[in-house]
Amino acid sequence: MTKRQGKADRKLDLVGGQPAPRPMRLPSGEAVVVRRLTRGDSLEELTTVLHRAYFDHAAAGRVFFASYQTVQDTAHRLARGECWVAVAGSQLVGTVTVSATYEVPEGYPAPLGAGSFWQLAVAPSQRGTGLGQRMLAVAESRVADLGSSQVVIDTSSSATDLLRWYRRRGYIPVGTWRWDVTNYESVVLLKKLAAV
Repeated sequence: MTKRQGKADRKLDLVGGQPAPRPMRLPSGEAVVVRRLTRGDSLEELTTVLHRAYFDHAAAGRVFFASYQTVQDTAHRLARGECWVAVAGSQLVGTVTVSATYEVPEGYPAPLGAGSFWQLAVAPSQRGTGLGQRMLAVAESRVADLGSSQVVIDTSSSATDLLRWYRRRGYIPVGTWRWDVTNYESVVLLKKLAAV
């Protein structure tokens, strides 16, 4: 284990700079543990969580890559960063992949050195429980721990509820982008992270 990985494991229990409950308790009383993806975790199950989490977007005509990506695509995307998962019992119920610094295509409206996260997903059965906020806090904490003071993400310009969710959490629009694996224009969002 590297020094940086050990720090990641210790920092996992910090949300917004404060100790988070270990494990998180859902309103049902069920315990959810957020941890790094391990070799024993199923990429098939993770891909299914992504498909289910993004299904409503696809049904509304917003074809996020995560709504149809293959298991091989999932593995490729995970290889570009750190993958964190939320586990309830033996089931994966959430995920996010984090990277700092984020390598972007030429012209993408992101400052140099910004970190990012992608594939932030919560199983439909866990919506409204605070798990999405917990996964976001883990992503932001890891981006900061990995040395970036800003985080940049993007999402569909027509996903108005999602855009409002991010804006309430301090993300501001800084431009637009069009990926070749989606059918929509993305709004690029940026947040300056608090010093850790």
